[in-house]
Amino acid sequence: MPVGLRRDLGALESYATLIGILIGAGIFKVTSQAWALTGPSVILGYVILAPAILATSVAYSVFLSTPLGRLPGGEYTHLSRTFGGHGIAFVGAWLKIISYIGALAFLASAFGDYVNELLGRRGAPTLPLAVASLVAFYAIHVAGVRWFGRIQVWMCALLGLSLIVLIAPGVFAIRPTNYRPFFTHGAIGFAASLPSLFFAYAGFESLAQTAGEVRDSTRRLPGIFLRGISVTTLIYFLMSLVSFGVLPGERLRAAAAPMTEVASQYLPAGAAALVTLGAIMAITTSLNATMLVPSRVAIMLAEDRLAPQWLARVWSRTGTPAIGLTITFLVALLLLISHQISLALNIAVFALVVLYFLHSLALFVLPWANGELFQSVTVHIPLSVQRAAALVSMICMGALIALQIVDDIGVLRRLSFRQRIAQSSITTIELVLFWGAIGAFMYWIAHSRAARGVENAEKAKLA
Repeated sequence: MPVGLRRDLGALESYATLIGILIGAGIFKVTSQAWALTGPSVILGYVILAPAILATSVAYSVFLSTPLGRLPGGEYTHLSRTFGGHGIAFVGAWLKIISYIGALAFLASAFGDYVNELLGRRGAPTLPLAVASLVAFYAIHVAGVRWFGRIQVWMCALLGLSLIVLIAPGVFAIRPTNYRPFFTHGAIGFAASLPSLFFAYAGFESLAQTAGEVRDSTRRLPGIFLRGISVTTLIYFLMSLVSFGVLPGERLRAAAAPMTEVASQYLPAGAAALVTLGAIMAITTSLNATMLVPSRVAIMLAEDRLAPQWLARVWSRTGTPAIGLTITFLVALLLLISHQISLALNIAVFALVVLYFLHSLALFVLPWANGELFQSVTVHIPLSVQRAAALVSMICMGALIALQIVDDIGVLRRLSFRQRIAQSSITTIELVLFWGAIGAFMYWIAHSRAARGVENAEKAKLA
């Protein structure tokens, strides 16, 4: 484990991290947006995506049950140690860092929207609130991972209470006519909605970045992945079932705070306000967990001498990577203030899907690629199940990648580059190539520098 990180997180904090980051922008924003593509069949979309996510999580459970499960690098560490090289793992980690910083800025903006809704200030400026949320969670993380965990648990408790208040009475307010037509744009529309719905699940792997700070991580984290995702899937299903059953999709899509709009149909004002508070908690739990990820990935990059060593420095007083957290905060703040969040956020789902594909591939070839690491697996998942899960994950992730590429090709054919710039419609392919090229260049520089360092060290020994 990198020197200085403290194992102050337990099972409860780990569940709160996983569920908190999943029940965020996905259920409160993406659901109503995906309705435009497929209608009420969004409900089915969440169910269909669940097996793919569970299959993908098997790879994380397996790798985290090895000695790698004590390190905070996540996919970067797993890929680089499985394949014995750093190139692809580095570029994947770079894209993940960019994605998470974009998501951090997006969540801060969403926080401002919901707070204004709770205070009855629709149309009021959101930037001051968004900036305040970034500052607050930055301070929490610098103070120590123990504070991150405690606050995450309390916010998740409020979120859980609001979900109960929304769902339990909401089931009795459903109007079946609101589900018709179920598939508004046929099979094509339903397929097109899956990548955007996947945004709700994307980010579940962030739990792997806490591995260096969870007590008994190799034993606890594998099971938390599987159980936490299963619980979240059930919540997604019930939330979408109630929301589309209570209100027509048009109203949900137009609402600044969709779940608040739903709750106001059958709950008294005080209870509806609790649901809005729950929506805010959903966003803040995601924001809190997202803040953690980039700095922990950077630690492992620095450990492998592929990033400046000062990125791996941990403040001894609090046990936190204060420099990495500060850089994360400042870049997210810059994206937020400049209104350029899309430059980082729009690659998030695609980059993570590609990373999930590679991670599942690593699981599939692990017995042959790194026999010693394979022998260290302790999670009780039969090898046949591991391989089947890896195959299912690769097929599903490959399909999502193909859907995104087809959609991007359509945009490229319809719009010129100048039009895409003017309409803020730069495709995911273009953004991935842009950021990927920067990452590849950074890796080349870092790799060359590390190689020269080894060569100089060998010369010094000979001298």
